[in-house]
Amino acid sequence: MLPNSATCVRFSLPLWALLLSLLPACQSPRTLRILAYNVHHCEGTDGVLDVARIARLIQEHDPDLAVLQEIDKETRRTDAVDQTQRLGELTGMHSVFGRFMDYQGGDYGMAILSRYPIIQTENHHLPPGAEPRTALAVRVAVGEPKTEIVVVGIHLYRTQDQRMAQAEAVIAALTSQDGPVILAGDFNSTPGGPVMNRLAEEWESVPKAGSPFTFPSHDPGREIDHFLVRNLGRLRPLAARVLDEEIASDHRPILLDLEIR
Repeated sequence: MLPNSATCVRFSLPLWALLLSLLPACQSPRTLRILAYNVHHCEGTDGVLDVARIARLIQEHDPDLAVLQEIDKETRRTDAVDQTQRLGELTGMHSVFGRFMDYQGGDYGMAILSRYPIIQTENHHLPPGAEPRTALAVRVAVGEPKTEIVVVGIHLYRTQDQRMAQAEAVIAALTSQDGPVILAGDFNSTPGGPVMNRLAEEWESVPKAGSPFTFPSHDPGREIDHFLVRNLGRLRPLAARVLDEEIASDHRPILLDLEIR
């Protein structure tokens, strides 16, 4: 009996290893990756207008959602290109544009790209400052079982009083959202200041590993691009960081990884 038992053990171990190798999703945490980037209408610090360069950066870092500020739609300065649509095509992601205002024969605003189908979108109008502003919100379902989350693109502008009024409007617009809500983008506000302190009463800021500075891209000395989270439920922030990219825009992009538990 001992030789037969030993033989059984020798054959069963590779079988179990094979079965485990066929189920990688069950053995590793599922993650959600979000990129936030003020792309400066896809014009780099080298003066080159290059939508494809921004698309390559997005593809390189493989986010599930990309929250992009300073996006043009069919303006003269960007050769009448619908940048949101083009970035969606180049990255193979769903795309939505949030219009701020008319600009040079087209529109100016922000965009969100998503690997997940976009269930709902809303472009919340904020109090106007030096320029009109909105908060672009998309709802997507992630993980198994599905969890619906709301990701909101932010680009506050310009003076502290104007940014504070816009922040208050963001809070009011999203107050009824009881599931996970993630704010991402260019707040034009530094940690510890009045605007970020007010938002911190409603959301938790995700600290960045390494240097947190995002602007200006060639020699960053200010942290004005942020991720803020609330009611995460099954989501848990793993890491946020600033990406080492100084040419493609005047801001550096930021990246957030979350575990879906």
